[in-house]
Amino acid sequence: MPLQVSDLDNAIPLWDELTGAEARLINHSENHTFLFCAPHGEAYCLRVHRPDYQSTANIESELDWLEALHKQTDLIIPEPIGGSNGKLLQNFSTAAGETHHAVLFHFIAGHEPTPESNLVELFSVLGDYAARLHEHAIGWKRPLAFERQAWTAEAILDPDGLWGDWRVAPGVTADIHAVLDRAQSLLRRRLADYGTGTDRYGLIHADMRLGNLLVDGDQVCLIDFDDCGLCWFGYDFAAAISFHETHKAVPALKAAWLEAYQATRPLSALDVEMLDSMVLLRRMALLAWIGSHIETGLAQTHVNGFAQGTADLAQRYLRGPIWP
Repeated sequence: MPLQVSDLDNAIPLWDELTGAEARLINHSENHTFLFCAPHGEAYCLRVHRPDYQSTANIESELDWLEALHKQTDLIIPEPIGGSNGKLLQNFSTAAGETHHAVLFHFIAGHEPTPESNLVELFSVLGDYAARLHEHAIGWKRPLAFERQAWTAEAILDPDGLWGDWRVAPGVTADIHAVLDRAQSLLRRRLADYGTGTDRYGLIHADMRLGNLLVDGDQVCLIDFDDCGLCWFGYDFAAAISFHETHKAVPALKAAWLEAYQATRPLSALDVEMLDSMVLLRRMALLAWIGSHIETGLAQTHVNGFAQGTADLAQRYLRGPIWP
């Protein structure tokens, strides 16, 4: 069951900014996000982490990167707020006895774009953002205690993957399983051959999908670094088209993303070729996620036909380029 505002009785006192604020739940996917409107007119977002998903060290490392990005770039990203004890990461227990990590952020105005919007210009922004994030990550000296998950082929495709097992996701029939099994075998080989050199693999956002963007006029804010980790840089494009990999607009979005990305950080022909592998890897991660998070509204929105769509994408991958 999703958390309710009443579950936050022990969390609200941890931040002075939340005194007297009115709260409501605005999102529940991996974590819960609550909007707080304070009497003095300020607004805040409280992210309450799902128990046992990210460790204390993982979340503190995410916050370390956010702070570094705020200081060293002009990217529009969330700004965390320290609690009354000065720490960005807080812990509280609900009346039911569950312990949660929580982080408070300044509210950022904007709306989530939709696939029906004209997204070409937006994907130019995303390509630029991704390149600048990757450039920063390559040059940034991480803290000694830095710890984030690695989105490797094994971490996504194995039965005990970070987001679950695609093999038991809703809609995975015997025929679909057979197609995906062939595709994931080829995918693993190609990723192994591609390798994890520092020019192609490092710290990325890993979830730059439409649901993690806030658009307000000309301003685009990239939110939710909760899944940031080590992966191939091209995976950030694949994440940008999450749940919409088979949409007819994808080739144009890919072209816009690549042009903007390469204006800051040029790619090799192999890097560009490997985007197909990144897209299939992400799609299979999402298939596993839907199966392990079917209670969420996001999973329920996309579950119908998702396994078949993944198989169709895999068939195209097996035949050659997904987008000729």
